[in-house]
Order: sequence, then C-alpha cells, then structure tokens
Amino acid sequence: MVKFSKQFEGQLVPEWKDAFVDYCHLKKAVKNIQLLADQNAHTKKNDTSFSNRIMSSLRNHAFLDNKKRDPRVIQVHRKLAGSASKTDMYETELLEQVADTDAAGEFFACLDLQLNKVNQFYRTKEKEFLERGESLLKQMEILIELKAAVKQHQRAKGPSSQDLKEEESISGTISCDEESIKYAAATEPGLENVTGEFDKDDMKSSESPKSGELGRSMRMKQGDGKLKSISNCVINCQGKNLRINIPVTNPARTFSAISYLLWDDLVNQSSKKGGPERNKLHINKKKLHHAEKMIRGAFVELYKGLGYLKTYRNLNMLAFVKILKKFDKVTNKQVLPIYLKVVESSFFNSSDKHCDWKMIRYEVEEFFVKHFAEEDKRKAMKYLRPTQRTESHAVTFFIGLFAGCFVALFIGYVIMAYITGMYRSKSDTVYMETVYPVLRQLHASIFSLLFLHLFLFGCNIFAWRKTRINYSFIFELCPTKELKYRDVFLICTSSMAAVVGVLFVHLLLVEKGYSYAQVQAIPGLLFLAFIVVLICPFNVIYKLSRYRLLSVIRNIVLSPLYKVLMLDFFMADQLCSQVTTLRNIEYIACYYITGSYKTQDYNYCTSTTYYKDFAYAVSFLPYYWRALQAWRWFDEGHNSHLLNLGKYVSAMLAAGAKVAYEKEKTAGWLCLVVIMSSAATVYQLYWDYVKDWGLLQFNSKNPWLRDELVLRHKFIYYFSLGLNLVLRLAWLQTVFHYNFEKVDYRVTMLFLAALEVVRRGQWNFYRLENEHLNNAGHFRAVKIVPLPFHEVDDQD
Repeated sequence: MVKFSKQFEGQLVPEWKDAFVDYCHLKKAVKNIQLLADQNAHTKKNDTSFSNRIMSSLRNHAFLDNKKRDPRVIQVHRKLAGSASKTDMYETELLEQVADTDAAGEFFACLDLQLNKVNQFYRTKEKEFLERGESLLKQMEILIELKAAVKQHQRAKGPSSQDLKEEESISGTISCDEESIKYAAATEPGLENVTGEFDKDDMKSSESPKSGELGRSMRMKQGDGKLKSISNCVINCQGKNLRINIPVTNPARTFSAISYLLWDDLVNQSSKKGGPERNKLHINKKKLHHAEKMIRGAFVELYKGLGYLKTYRNLNMLAFVKILKKFDKVTNKQVLPIYLKVVESSFFNSSDKHCDWKMIRYEVEEFFVKHFAEEDKRKAMKYLRPTQRTESHAVTFFIGLFAGCFVALFIGYVIMAYITGMYRSKSDTVYMETVYPVLRQLHASIFSLLFLHLFLFGCNIFAWRKTRINYSFIFELCPTKELKYRDVFLICTSSMAAVVGVLFVHLLLVEKGYSYAQVQAIPGLLFLAFIVVLICPFNVIYKLSRYRLLSVIRNIVLSPLYKVLMLDFFMADQLCSQVTTLRNIEYIACYYITGSYKTQDYNYCTSTTYYKDFAYAVSFLPYYWRALQAWRWFDEGHNSHLLNLGKYVSAMLAAGAKVAYEKEKTAGWLCLVVIMSSAATVYQLYWDYVKDWGLLQFNSKNPWLRDELVLRHKFIYYFSLGLNLVLRLAWLQTVFHYNFEKVDYRVTMLFLAALEVVRRGQWNFYRLENEHLNNAGHFRAVKIVPLPFHEVDDQD
C-alpha cells in the first residue's frame, strides 16, 4: 500500500507545491512528539520513588479537575490578521499537557501556520479566477454583438454574398445595452430561446444571452458585506474606441497586424473630418475568428485553474485529517474532532457556501459547449479535459526489438568490414576515399549526432517526469499529442537500426561487385527518405509532432516577425549545438546536386570557394537566428534579452576570428582567436550558471547553488558545473589541433561535436528546472491568455 505522503506528493499541483500543507514537516513534528513520549515512558519506569508517585497523583488529580471543568484538549482561537484585513487567522491553545508540552505546542503552531497559509492562498486564487471569469464574460458579450453585426452586414449585402471575405471590414459601434443584447440573441444561431429566460429571471438589464447562465453561479468577490454577481456588470463601450488586440504569435499575424495598422491609420485620417465616424470599430471576419480562439483558450485555462483549485482544497483537507489522526494515535488524545471543525469552517473549505465551485465548473462546461463546440459535449471535453495517451507495452517491446536489431547489424557490419579488409592500410582506396567519406558524413555525423541529441532529449523527458518538472506546461504542449520518453526512444532505436542496416547493405553490394556509381545513390536515397517521412502529410509516424517541429523551425528562421515563445528559443539553442550536422547536410546537398557522386569526386565541394564561404555562413546561422530572438526585448521590455543578445554576438565574433585564422594562420590571428573565444566562453559560462540554471547564488543555503533544488544530491550540481566548464573549453582542440596517435582528425571533430551535444543535453535539464522553479515561485500553474477586446479613449 502506497503511503499517503507519496500519494500527496504525486497528486499536488507542482507549481503550487509551496502553498500546499507541508505534510512532511508536520509528520516529523508528530514523530518528535512520539520520541519524547517514549523517552518519558522509559524514565517513569526507572523512577519509582515515593515522592514521584505523590507528585504524579497530585498532578493527575489536578488534571482530573481540569477535565471536569473543560473536557477539551485544545482550543482554537479565530481572529483577524489586522483591522483592515478580512483574512481569518487561527491560533491554538493547549488546555492540558500532551506528552511533551513544548513539542505539542510547536506542532500546533506549525499546524496553525499551515492552515492560515492555505486559507490565504485559496482566497487569493479564488479572487483571481473569479475576476478572470468576469473579464471573460465581458469579452464574450462583445464577441456575440460583433458576430451579430457581421451577420447583419451579410444580410444587408443580399443573398448573393453569404460570407464576409477575410480582408473585408465592416464598421459598427459597440453598446452592450438591453436592446443590443436582445438583438444579438435574435441573430445568433441557437440563442432564440434565451431572451425568454431573461424575462423569467428578471435579468433584463445587463446579461448577455449566454453569460446569464454562468453569471448566476459565478459570484464576484465580497464587497461591503454583500456578494456582487457578474450578471450585474454592465458593459458600456459607447463613445469609446474598441480595439481588437491579436498577439503576434506567428509571421502570418505579423503581416496581418501591419496591414491592419496601415488600414487603421488611413481610416482615422479619413474620419478626422467626421466626428461620429471616429468612434466606429472596423471589424473583419478573420480578426473575429482569432478573437474567438483567444477567448476559447482563456476559458480552457480558467476551467483548468478551477480544477486545480478543487484539487488544492481536497488534498489539503485530506492532509489535515491524516496528520490529526497521527497526532491522536501518538498522544491518545481526541484532537481530531475539535480541530477538524475549525478546518471545515475555514475559508478554503467553506467557501462553497458563497460560491459553488462544482456548479461553476459545470456551467463553464455548458457555456463552452454552447459557444465553442457547436452543442457537441464530447468535442468540448477534448478541450476542457484532454486525456493523455495511454502508454502501450508494444512501444516498449519495439524499443527492445529495434535496439537488438541495431546492435546485431552494427556487429555484422564491423565483422564484414574486417573480413573484406576495408579498414586495413592496404584496403580499397577508392572505397575509403570516395564512398566511405560520404557515408561518414551522412551516417556517422548527421544521423549519429542527430539521434544522440534526440536520445538525450528522451532522457531529459524521463528525468523531468521523475522530478515532476512540468515541461508540458512550460513548452505549451498538448497532453494528448506530446511525445513521451518511450516514443522518443522508439524513434531513435528504429532510425539507427535503419541507418546501420543501410550501411550493411551498402558494404554488401560493394563486396559483391556492384560498381560504386550504382551504389553511390543509396546514402542520398536514405537521406531523402528521412526528409519524406518528416514532411509526410499522412497521419502516420507521429504526424502532429513532426509538423510541430517544422513549425518551430519555421518560426526560428522568421523569428523577427513574431512573438518568441519558450519552445522557439529553446529549439534555437539546440540548433546552436548542431552546427556540425548543418555543415554536413550542406556537404551532402552539394555532393548530389552537383553530380559529384557520378564522378566520385569527393573533394569537389570542399575545394570550391563558394562552398567554403557558404559553409561559414551555415556555421553562423544558428547563432544569428538565436540572436534575432532578442526581439523579445521590444515585446517584454526586459534588458536581460539584450544581454542575452551579447552572448550570441560574442560567439559569432569568436567564430569569425576562427574563420579568418583558418585562411591566414598567423600569430596575430591566433591571439585574436584566443582572446575572442575566451571572452565568449566566460560570457557563456556566466549565462549558463547564473541566468539559465539560476545557480551560483552566494547567499544561498546551499553553497554556490540556490535555495530550491529539485535533485536531492548536491554533488550532481557541482559535477554538472565542472563538466559544463570542461565541455565549454572544447574549442581549444579546434584551434590548437592536438594530435592523437592513429586517430583521424575527422573522427576527433566528430567526437568533439558529440561532446557538445552531451553538454546541451545536460544544459536542457537544468534550464527547465530553473524555469519550473520560477513558475513555482510565482505560483504559475495555468497560462494567462491575453484577451482580444480593449476599450481605449479617443485620445489614445
């Protein structure tokens, strides 16, 4: 049977962990009481003096008198935290001696602290979600009226034009009074019968057709001793400009926003002469569609937040019951019924008297079904309660199968290469100088580095899950579509088995006498096959994940044209560690496009000036794309983004100095390379340790680390700090070219590239750990979706 402490840790909301009851600390306090009680019992057995028996009888007599006067063991006092505060604070008073009075006093002091913390946090989150619900209802009222205006515009245009074009705009003023709401109810499909409910419930003045149902149960915060309902809020936008603010989250929206701004300026200039026209809102169907998606996403997050709040209440209530039972068992007292009444009457448990959360969640579901799911509840539940994919044992079986195939094929390839003498000093020079280098570039470099990176990412996912780092929330992944670590391992093992299998077949065909020109196309076909699988439009081989990867790469390339998200710049950092792969892809493309594979001219691409210049450009591209993502400074205004830009600029300057040194190997260029690379390394190490990992906090209780650590063993952090330093200095080999006996320089470069991939895999874990702790520090468990409609004054 699983202990409650483990169940509690496994079910709590990770970002709210500090706001939950500290069950482990309370459990230790109870154990401390038990140890003191055992010590006292042992002392009493050894102390049988007559005087002690007399004192014990007198003490018992006094306690009997106290029990007659007051049978309670404790008394919990309730008071306000301050004169202007409405927060209830609880303080427990011991009415009789419990084992060791000091230890029991410490236990109840800690218990009171936890109860007060839970109440305060619950009150804050309840207020936050209710205010969010109020804002969403206002937004929904505006959206319904705008939809009604669009439908009216379509009717005015006549039956020949049923749909409003994406780029076509209409004008209209916004006023959410009674007449406009009834008009919206009459024009919106499925809302014909809602106006009758207004008359029946005497709610004619302020509710939208759909928000009335939700507003009856979603209550606002308490004010002046009375509860204010959302349904009493009146939206009055007449006389003001109403703007639709769609965040620029992709390049298409960027161009749309620019065109909209230009159009808005033209309209404002043309409307300066006419006063009434200036207060009109220009709407197009595409913007309404985006606004509806934003409101839908906000409702999904609100529903998720309400579910978290319900979990928070239930788990904390269960934790209080469990710890009080343990206390009663240790002390043989009846504290549970007394303190439990206080917990049940506290705000976090009794707030249902003011606001029925079950009814709220139900009405949010109904609201969502009617507005966003076309009356299809099953479709709505896919958004509100997405179910994670069940992990099949077949995936684990195929991982083992393909891993075995990979090992068997690799051993077979090595044996066949040894038998044919391909790797001996007197081997076939044509194979080793033409065919084998292509395979080395394609198989050993591209696929080995790529799938090593993917394998380490699977290990990261496994570690994040074990340590309860909410990577899905950080990357904004859909729980029904995200890759699990077993899926990543399956992709790695199956792909590497296919690659080594092609190596085996290629060597077998060469050995059987096929010409090199005939078998030379095999590596290119393999590379082409992987590209086809990546862009395959059919719903096979993790289509959603493949297309998400392509969209992220597209966003990285077009990073100045959209708002940068966490997943985008995280992926751009991964590309910075795959420069060797990008250069090898460039070589393979040149080798087959120029037809060098027909003439077996391996050195043609590497000897041309254009190829070398383009190779240097490819080396700069990942750092350039990552540097362009500092555009976040314009969106968020944080100066840290500009400092982060300096890190990638220094890396590009160091790479440029190295390129110049390779062209002209002089002592001056060598000194410049060392200076620039050293400065870039120091910059990168500082950013890794302090900014990305959040370590090296000198005032931390964990020396040279930080106060909050996810991993239990501190030596892992110290080891990672040292390993990151060593791997960051790997550039020394590329500059000074240290010689290793009988090891080809290309093998050395491949090994260094693999070390950089390993460093990035380690960096990934601590980067997400720090991001998770930042979210937990601000209790961010749900995404704050920006709302589309904003009222501004005419002067704005």
